[in-house]
Amino acid sequence: MYPKGNKIYRDLQELYWWPELKREVTDFLSKRLTCQQIKAEHQLPLRLLQPIKIPLWKWERKLAKLYVAKIVRLHGVPVSIISDRDPHFTSWSWKKLHEALGTRLDFSTAFHPQTNGQSERVIQILEDMLRSCVIDFRGSWEDFLPLAEFTYNNSYQSSIQMAPYEALYGRRCRTPYWTELSEQRVLVPELISDTEDKVKLIWDRLKAASDKQKSYADLKRKKIEFSVGDLVFLKVSP
Repeated sequence: MYPKGNKIYRDLQELYWWPELKREVTDFLSKRLTCQQIKAEHQLPLRLLQPIKIPLWKWERKLAKLYVAKIVRLHGVPVSIISDRDPHFTSWSWKKLHEALGTRLDFSTAFHPQTNGQSERVIQILEDMLRSCVIDFRGSWEDFLPLAEFTYNNSYQSSIQMAPYEALYGRRCRTPYWTELSEQRVLVPELISDTEDKVKLIWDRLKAASDKQKSYADLKRKKIEFSVGDLVFLKVSP
């Protein structure tokens, strides 16, 4: 499984160096058949989607138990959650669960996936990784899901300029590469101080990345102001 070329280059650069490292990484990925097969399509899909309505009553309680066991137990109760308007997330029981936990639910606007664009992008990357694993190693994608998650969490992210694991825990994750290299040992006071500095740094980098993304998006938009009483068309689902 391979992340994007820049991410692989960043990870290799931390441990190794040789002349034209970045070019060789790019050439290697460009020649891999698997990388070409999993490359995401950015074209309008053909034919209209025919969704299958999902029954909710049987899954609502299971979803709540899974959320408490996998998220709340390990990371605590979130302040807010941004999600699309999937029936699972707009159901009465899901809303009541988060009302009891004190979590605010923010739903993306209909026909505007950019609201939750960060999650959509992560999902696309994980899908590419899983597709690559199935092509190369065969088997069910579920078998490779933990490896895909581990790879993504330890890959360099340009928005925060470090890996998600390092941002969350304040230190680099131990990987198989470390068996060949000496591990860095950090004392507890140094770890706390370093973590506080990284939290501040991550906030600054996320703000800069957000501002940069907004400036690019605004180039293809125009500013419109509405006054009280203006009549407008509202785009709704059919």
